[in-house]
This record gives sequence, C-alpha cells and structure tokens, in this order.
Amino acid sequence: MSDDEEVILEDGDDEEDIELGSNEDMEDEDGEEEVDSSNTYYNAKGSIEEDIDEALELFEAVLDMEEEKGQWGFKALKQMVKLNFRLNKYTDMLKRYKQLLDYMSIVTRNESETAINKVLNMVSSSTDQKLLSNVYSESLEALKKAGNEKLWFNTKLKQGKLYMDSHDYDSLRRVIQELKDWCKTPDGKLDMKKDTNLLDIYVLEIQMYSDLNDLKKLAELYKSCNQLSSNAVVLNPRVTGVIRECGGKMYMREKKWKNAYEDFFEAFKSYDEAGNPRRIECLKYLVLSNLLSSNDINPFDANEAKPYKTHSEIVAMTELVSAYQNNNIKSFEKILKQNKKTIAEDPFIRTYIPDLLNNIRTKVLLRLIKPYTRIKMDFVAKELFITIQDVEKLCVDLILDQQLDGFIDQIQGMVTLGAKGSESTRYKAINSWSQRLADIHGAVLGKIN
Repeated sequence: MSDDEEVILEDGDDEEDIELGSNEDMEDEDGEEEVDSSNTYYNAKGSIEEDIDEALELFEAVLDMEEEKGQWGFKALKQMVKLNFRLNKYTDMLKRYKQLLDYMSIVTRNESETAINKVLNMVSSSTDQKLLSNVYSESLEALKKAGNEKLWFNTKLKQGKLYMDSHDYDSLRRVIQELKDWCKTPDGKLDMKKDTNLLDIYVLEIQMYSDLNDLKKLAELYKSCNQLSSNAVVLNPRVTGVIRECGGKMYMREKKWKNAYEDFFEAFKSYDEAGNPRRIECLKYLVLSNLLSSNDINPFDANEAKPYKTHSEIVAMTELVSAYQNNNIKSFEKILKQNKKTIAEDPFIRTYIPDLLNNIRTKVLLRLIKPYTRIKMDFVAKELFITIQDVEKLCVDLILDQQLDGFIDQIQGMVTLGAKGSESTRYKAINSWSQRLADIHGAVLGKIN
C-alpha cells in the first residue's frame, strides 16, 4: 500500500473495537473503571442508530469516567467527531477533534494516523471551506508537534489537492512552497532523500499550471520531473501517469503530435498498471494524438491497449481510427456527431476537433488530386463535404507547406499542379491567398459603410 493510501473503515466498525473478553477478565486486568468505561462505550455504540443524542451523552460519560486519558476516551472521541459531522454540527465536531488530537501521545502512532486519516477523508466530501481549513490546520499543527513528518507531508499534500480541486491557486501556491521548503536541508539545499516527495509536489504543481495553461512553467516542471524520475529506482505509476499525461497535453498545445503520442502512451501504461480509471481518458488522448500525427499505426495494435478496444467509452475512438485509415470523411464526421458525450464533450478533445478534421481532409485531398494535373475546386469541395472557400484555404496551406506543388486559378476555380520545385507556384499561392483576404476585407468595409 502506498504512503498516500489510507485505511477507510465503515461507520461503527473501528478495527480496534474488537471483543476484549469477559467483564471478569477486564476487571482482573484493568479494574472496575475499565469495565465501566468499556460497557458505557458499547452501550453508546448500540444506541447510535436509535438515538444519536443519547449516544453522544453516553460517549461524553466515557470521557468523564476517565481520570487520565485512555483508550476508551480515544475511541469515544472518534465516534463523537463522526456523529457531529453527520449532524452538521461542525463547531462541536471541531471541538471534539481537537480533544482527539490531544490523545496522540497516549495511543500508538498507527492508531493516531488511522484516526486522522479517517477524519480527513470524511471531511473531504464537505463543501464548507471554513471547516476544511480548520480541520487541516489543527491536524497539521498536531502532527508538527508530534514530530510525525511523514504524515504531516501527506496531510499537507492532501490540503494542496483540495485547493487544486476548488481552483484556489493562491492558497495552493502557498502550500506548494511550504512542501518544497520541507524538502530542503537546513542550509537550503535539496534533501536528496526526499526525491520521491518532491516528485509528488511537482505533480501537484504541474496540474495547477496545466489548468492555468502556463506552457513555460509546464516545460520547466516537466524537465525537472524527468530528471528526478531518471534517478529513481522505483516510481509510483500514479505519479508517472500524471507527469506523462501533463507532458502529453503540453506537447499537444505546441502541436508536437508525435511527442504527445509517446507521452500519452506512457501515461496510459502507468495508469493501467496502477488500476487508475484515468487510463480511459488517457487512451482517448492517445488516439487523438495518433490521428493528429498522421501516423498510420493503429494504437490498438499495442498489447496494452488491445483489451480496451471494445470498452463502451473507447468504441467510438476505435471507429474514428478506422474511418481515418480508410479515408472515409463522411463516416469520420458522422462518428464525431453521434458520439458527442464520449468524444466532443471532453474539453481537451474538443479543442483539437478542427485539427482532426483538417488532417483527414488534407489526407483525402492529397489522395484525390494525385492522378490529375488540373482539378476543379467544386469537385473537391463535394468530395470533402466543405465549401469551395475551405478547399482554397486548404490548398494554399499545402502549397505554402510544400506538400502540394501547384497554384490556384480563382477565375477558373481550378487547382493546377506544376513541376516540382517551382518557386512561382508558391508565390502564386501567396498572391491568391492575399487576394482572398483583400476580398474579405473589402466586403467587411462595405457592410460597415
């Protein structure tokens, strides 16, 4: 189990609440007070579903019975924290939680860590930011006093993730800086023993700058992560998955499709290894980058991706790949329209749909004009299901990129293919495109006047 995974127990099923033997045995070992405390505790637990208020009073009685802090008081406070949260009595809950933290010195480290993790997981579902802030502040202060650095770090990291989820970037930046300071030695240098912790911080920071679309910061962090990763013997696939996915998205924004494909593939493999459901979204991005890179390799031929070929959310993507490889524009566009939920509703994928359409249109156009020396643009427009103006723009782009050797005759509405290496064809394409812009500009001015 990784450091950031906690033991989550169902309400009323604390793992330490096991049968402790008969009352006679307990009386022999711990005295009459111990018996009274345990009996009252179990009576309280038994009345939770019938009368919560009565249960709270009985748990309070357990505390009153103890002259000094003990196990039964610790257990009673855990139940009181849980019940007050259920009743939305957050002030009372926080009061009891503070008392619970005072018991850390009399219980084992494992017991205190389990109790804190349970509370943090419980309150993480709340939308009350004040409650979340108070619970985390109290937890972090108590852990610092107790010298439990490992749990302090994991708790601080969780706090950062909450700020990330609520898009509170100012608070998140402060948390990230505190975490980075924790990873330094007293002289301000990086503690090489905390490389893994630093990777966790970088993952959080990458997610923030990915949201903020700060490509410069992403590039810096991605480079730092890769350097740290190369030195690590064993890496958590959850961490590498996030790093690689963010790297893929960074490359996509830069239109470096092949680099994006490589990173998305590594991210998908990491998520798959970790059993993270994020693997499905990442597989979609893998297919997207594959199509944009004009790679004829079917991504589902890879052994890692094959099992997901028939997954309900992936079927549309496999059909998209098939239509693309068969140069079937009509089917390609139909798949996009019919699968908006699994394809177009994803904001990231939606951004690149125009690029996808441009790619397949370019692919089909080059195949279509190959046998000809001259071809009518209206014919091409019908084949590609676009306007003549869109065909002209597409041809101009191809000529300027030197993928197409020819020029456009606007008067005849023709694309004429010329000899290879002819500079005049590019000048004519530029002139044609400039004239088109001038026509549009004139039309706009005419409407204004």
